Amino acid sequence: MREEASIRYRIRPADPNAHLFELELELDDPDPAGQRFALPAWIPGSYMIREFARHVMSIEARSGARRVALEKVDKHSWQAARCRGPLALRYRVYAWDLSVRGAHLDASHGFFNATSVFLRVLGREHDPCAVEILPPEDDAHADWRVATTLERAGARPWGFGGYRAADYDELIDHPVEMGRFALVEFEAAGVPHAVAITGQHDTDGERLARDLARICDAQVRLFEPRARKAPFGRYLFLTTVVGDGYGGLEHRSSTALLAARNDLPHRGMKGVPDGYRRFLGLASHEYFHAWLVKRIKPRAFTPYDLERENYTRLLWVFEGFTSYYDDLMLARSRVIGTDDYLKALAATVTSVAKAPGRRVQSVAESSFDAWTKYYRQDENSPNAIVSYYAKGALVALCLDLTIRERTGGRRSLDDAMRLLWRRHGRPGAPAPEGLAEDGFPALLEEATGVALADEIARWAHGTDELPLAELLARFGVALETKAGATRESMLGIRLASRQGEPSVASAYAGGPAQRAGVSAGDTIVALDGLRADDKSIKALLERRNAGDTVRLHVFRRDELLAFDVELGPMSADEASLRIDEKAPARVKRLRDGWIR
Repeated sequence: MREEASIRYRIRPADPNAHLFELELELDDPDPAGQRFALPAWIPGSYMIREFARHVMSIEARSGARRVALEKVDKHSWQAARCRGPLALRYRVYAWDLSVRGAHLDASHGFFNATSVFLRVLGREHDPCAVEILPPEDDAHADWRVATTLERAGARPWGFGGYRAADYDELIDHPVEMGRFALVEFEAAGVPHAVAITGQHDTDGERLARDLARICDAQVRLFEPRARKAPFGRYLFLTTVVGDGYGGLEHRSSTALLAARNDLPHRGMKGVPDGYRRFLGLASHEYFHAWLVKRIKPRAFTPYDLERENYTRLLWVFEGFTSYYDDLMLARSRVIGTDDYLKALAATVTSVAKAPGRRVQSVAESSFDAWTKYYRQDENSPNAIVSYYAKGALVALCLDLTIRERTGGRRSLDDAMRLLWRRHGRPGAPAPEGLAEDGFPALLEEATGVALADEIARWAHGTDELPLAELLARFGVALETKAGATRESMLGIRLASRQGEPSVASAYAGGPAQRAGVSAGDTIVALDGLRADDKSIKALLERRNAGDTVRLHVFRRDELLAFDVELGPMSADEASLRIDEKAPARVKRLRDGWIR
């Protein structure tokens, strides 16, 4: 039986039309010297300081009928005056962030992460917490219900009322959805799973349940091939559907997803269209995090410091490897075929090849700088950074293929994932404090018998190009590149539309436009004396060749400028992967062991 909670929260959607949650926090025995409270500055899994306290609209403290002075001491902390006996805070939070990271409330639904709404009682983070989730007071919302994996204090699932958490860390790891969501339920690895879908949609629930069950079961088997036991008692995919959206955030027994409604499967749908594969890949990614990140952590994250940045150079492992396995698990579970998997992998290769920043920043540096660079991108980001998600996934691919080849398929990156789980994640693990910053090369060698410290130094801590074509060829997969589909690469720019006019989103480092003086933010008004729009730029460039010079007129702010740009060659960065059907039997066995 859980210890009785001395910290009690109550949350109510007080004014959905104004997007306001009302909260109460009751503390039986506050610090007699004066209790301090704080909201987290960030949410684990999203590496950017978000300062959730800026959405606190009003706050007051009372002890019984007496008002207690409450002073704001910094951007996210409050100090209560000395008082004896129970202390209660009452406050309102503005919730209009339709994302997986914050809180959102309107007349159609409510969603919140606890980091956005529940104040920490500083010094009491390890105390048990009770939460009462209340419905809106008007009859128009009488049919609302609740979806969360917080432990239910009562017997009725999906209902308003009492919930509890062992401590604050557990409290903030269970997002909550309330409203008129559709519910799709299934079982995987003997554990109940559910998808709560909020928003208008026409989802084929049976198809979604069948595919997700296979993916989830395959992941459980990866980490626990013998016991086939999940690390949670149930799992929930909280899915908000919109016209155009994409995002996910992992939690210990659930995930919050934002998806385009047309990416979900519909009745009569044939095969696995790109949109549906993208959604399944997102769900697979966040589910994989239930092991890697939520339970197996970098040592820098144990425990989380919720007030400031937590720096690690290992996100290329924890996010990059997850990005490698997300689509791979779709193939291994037979939800998609080998050709579809290779198509998705080729898209990752292309995305990395198009970013000049891969020559400037390593994925280890990208991991460390996530707080200031990756999550806060600007017009120069393509020139300055590399994605620890995408290139990290390709580093994982190179390591996996190298291990499989050198061991004749007897060992793989899977063995390293299982050793990470046994040592750092599984209940009772000998090293629950997490993976040391320099600990991965030795662990990889221990798990596989293959020493790859030098390769990791070049591929993850350096900016060397990855030997993708060479490694894939040894598995009977040909990597081919061709000129990009858009001829704007001849200018060396990435185009965007600003109020219907073409503008320069990024000028690639060392490219023709940048060398001529064109800058990000310039609005293109004419090309070779002709008015420019997306269609005319493409049409004119179709009639030009590398080495030709074009005259570009642009507005920079309110000044008209002209530049003569010598066109470069079409970039050869569109990757495709093709199975070599004539590969020897030994190579085919290696390939099947990798993908199937």
